[in-house]
Amino acid sequence: MSVRAGVDAAWVDYDYALVRVVPHVHLGVFVNVGVLLFAPAARYLGARLRLDPGALAGCGPDLDVDQALRSLRAIERICAGGPDSGPIGRLPPSERFHWLTAPRSAVVQTSPVHGGRARDPEAALLHVFERCVGG
Repeated sequence: MSVRAGVDAAWVDYDYALVRVVPHVHLGVFVNVGVLLFAPAARYLGARLRLDPGALAGCGPDLDVDQALRSLRAIERICAGGPDSGPIGRLPPSERFHWLTAPRSAVVQTSPVHGGRARDPEAALLHVFERCVGG
């Protein structure tokens, strides 16, 4: 969302979910590695993910780091949308967000969806990422 000089941007509501790596799904222990943020009024769907193999390896010796990275990169592609993002990535942004945040029992999952308000959804995405994942 761009803002013209001297003009206040409107507040927009958004929904966000944290992206988590859950090395042992049955234990429920996780590490936050990213954020998905959807602001319908601003027509914004964004993802910020930490794609650091070293950090993922720290999640535990049993974690398949390559598979986790493939899953995280797929989330990025689906969120971005477009012809190279597969059938889910070609859905409207609201459907992509809901598909990405649907509960699943997998190594890469999302938190429950939370809400917020901001004038700039991209700045909100960065803020939530820094607060919940770490800069």
